[in-house]
Amino acid sequence: MFLAIRELKHSKVRYLLIGLIMILVAWLVFIISGLANGLSAENASSIQSMDADHFVMESDVEQKLNRSTLPMDTLNEVRSSTGVDGAEALGQMMSTFNKEGTSKKTDVTIFATDANGFLAPNIIEGKSYDNKKVGDIVANDSLKEEGYKIGDTLVDESSGTRFTIVGFTENQSYSHTPVVYMNVKGWQGINPRLKNTDAISTIAVQMDQGEEGTLKSVSDVELITKDEMLQSIPGFKEEQGTLTMMIAFLFVIAAFVLAVFFYVITLQKTNQFGVMKALGASNGYLAKSIVGQVFILAVVCIAISVALTYGVTFIMPEGMPFELSTSLVIQYSLLLLIVSVLGSLLSLYRVSKIDAIEAIGRVA
Repeated sequence: MFLAIRELKHSKVRYLLIGLIMILVAWLVFIISGLANGLSAENASSIQSMDADHFVMESDVEQKLNRSTLPMDTLNEVRSSTGVDGAEALGQMMSTFNKEGTSKKTDVTIFATDANGFLAPNIIEGKSYDNKKVGDIVANDSLKEEGYKIGDTLVDESSGTRFTIVGFTENQSYSHTPVVYMNVKGWQGINPRLKNTDAISTIAVQMDQGEEGTLKSVSDVELITKDEMLQSIPGFKEEQGTLTMMIAFLFVIAAFVLAVFFYVITLQKTNQFGVMKALGASNGYLAKSIVGQVFILAVVCIAISVALTYGVTFIMPEGMPFELSTSLVIQYSLLLLIVSVLGSLLSLYRVSKIDAIEAIGRVA
């Protein structure tokens, strides 16, 4: 470690340039990761936050929530099935609401469920809707940024039905639109596919631990996991797949860049390593020196990139979806550190092959 620190101090410009590249790569990894998580939350936070393990959907609808329609009687069948700890009906549809008295229009996703069930939204302002009274809704707090407030009247564009905002919830988005909660009766009245029939879109299920997740006693339905439900959201899988691939390539690029830089530096120092070997330095000692340099450089650069990432969040636009948890930062920091060390392995191989006599220019 003494040799590693001494060389870092001696060749400041060389390692400063390498460190700058490492900072930029790590910074890009954290920024893209934050955007990926932010887009994921904006696309599916309403499903991600649901206290449910599985969802019961109509069979032969390719697990698409907007295509599924189940008779309300199915809810009782599911609740009485073996292995089911709890079940709640959930209605879903996309709609456009007009703010009464203005020309303002907002695209929303409507979720309908029991106001007293485990799918009911957490109220952060105002009150919840009522199961019997049609017309009260709870909206995601992102609508407050668009000028909506408690007491505003919204008109459903397709049916002309009026609704009043009675409360706000948070972190409820679906397919990049804010979620509006109401009771099942109100949702059935405005859904053109139902024509006032007693039906719902899906049933959220809490399974007993240890159960495999099957409903053999209920016919014409499909039981899917929460992850499968998320993957079926339009654009979710493609969006997350693209961003994940970008992050993976950044890790690969980081490994190659570091490998090339340190290999070139090792070639430049061949004579020095040869002299050190002639003086008795072992391959292990030289390897520790190289790994020590990479480790110190990587730790400092990753720490700087983390600080830059959190700093840039303060100047990001208000509506930009960005979410970066501490656990993810730690996980990616460790991965970057591992990738950095792995990138130095090529240099270690080169050092082990250096012949002391040839390196210092003597003829055997």
